[in-house]
Amino acid sequence: MMTIHFKRTALAAVFALLAVNTTTSLAQAPAASPPDPAATSVEAMGWMKGFPPPPDRLITFDDPAGGVFPRTRWSFSHVRETVPTANVWRGSGVPSPLPAAPRSDLEAVTFKPLGSEETLSFGQMIPRTYTDGILVLHRGRVVYEKYFGALTPERPHIAMSVTKSFVGTLAAILADEGRLDPSAPVTRYLPELKDTAYGDATVRQVMDMTIGVHYSENYADPKAEIWDYARAGGMLAQGPNYTGPKSFYEFLATLKKEGAHDAAFAYKTVNAEVLAWILRRASGQSLADLLSEKIWRRIGAEQDAYFMVDRIGTESGGGGLNTVLRDLARFGETMRNGGRAPNGQQAIPKAVVEDIARGADPAKFAKAGYALLPGWSYRNMWWVTHNPHGAYMARGIHGQSIYVDPKAEMVIVRYAAHPVAASAGNDPLTLPAFQAVAEALMRP
Repeated sequence: MMTIHFKRTALAAVFALLAVNTTTSLAQAPAASPPDPAATSVEAMGWMKGFPPPPDRLITFDDPAGGVFPRTRWSFSHVRETVPTANVWRGSGVPSPLPAAPRSDLEAVTFKPLGSEETLSFGQMIPRTYTDGILVLHRGRVVYEKYFGALTPERPHIAMSVTKSFVGTLAAILADEGRLDPSAPVTRYLPELKDTAYGDATVRQVMDMTIGVHYSENYADPKAEIWDYARAGGMLAQGPNYTGPKSFYEFLATLKKEGAHDAAFAYKTVNAEVLAWILRRASGQSLADLLSEKIWRRIGAEQDAYFMVDRIGTESGGGGLNTVLRDLARFGETMRNGGRAPNGQQAIPKAVVEDIARGADPAKFAKAGYALLPGWSYRNMWWVTHNPHGAYMARGIHGQSIYVDPKAEMVIVRYAAHPVAASAGNDPLTLPAFQAVAEALMRP
């Protein structure tokens, strides 16, 4: 039997990698000399090999280093073995088809990294960004699929903040069904937050992360609220004299307002947790059951997904979802097709997808200072490029992504274990590489 209390230290290690950093850290430059991808692979390091593994190759519940690179190249695809989780049932139906039409030319597609005159190939980008698995769909067919290290086609990998896009999509679905009113005050659903930063906020402001809330995710600051959040959820040891909040819900009730709502985009994980709470209240279901009913069963997933949960069994809506790569691709393809899943079912309302693809106000997004993402916006917890292809993304730290390019009829999904959490470790290579592959697929 899994004992949540026993795993607090392990959760602390995983949590430090789950929450997305603030604008400052997201804009930071990646390390000048990143670790050698081949030398830090699971095969080269020998993590968890043998029965039992040698002591210096173990990744255990109570080892904080289990969430630190290069151990993450194993632990990101073995989360269920280290922390308590909640299952997302795939249903009893037949998985949606993902027919194969491999393209041998894609690895040779070239691009220039952002801010560089160097020319790289798509094939070179993959190891340089510590990819665990990558899959490219074109017109619903798998044209490229590869796995590395500990990840295999049947093994789930942590999605990090790609989770938020699932939560935002669920909120938009409930709104389309008339079960959730985005224009309503948060307090209609969560009166417990009336004296918090969310007391005068709307659900829409939460969905688009334009909330003015005093909350820092600066890991370099031991007094940052991110650590209070971790302790409240039991992801850090609370200690015998701890008197603070003892759950996510209790912590969210302590958050105070800072600045005005709806003035600017401000990416903060607590907004996703508030939205997840709203979804539970509006639907009367757990987040895992809601995701199973509204998305996972409908898209014809081939494997169950699962969420990390906190000390009282609350799913992490900010970054705790784990899926196999092929099911992430099914979700992305469903979005590309206006909500129609590969099995032909209208899994997500078309209006929901269209609203996400339109995006929000780029002027509000610009105030957040993402130098590598000019002209983008954020809608229903999706990142919208507003580029000529109308591409939009779900994004998570360390390189997790769903990239939907409607014009190129392409979806790219990727799981990774980049040593740099911030998107600046991946974006200069992955964004132009994805665009280059899209253009290659559009050529006759």
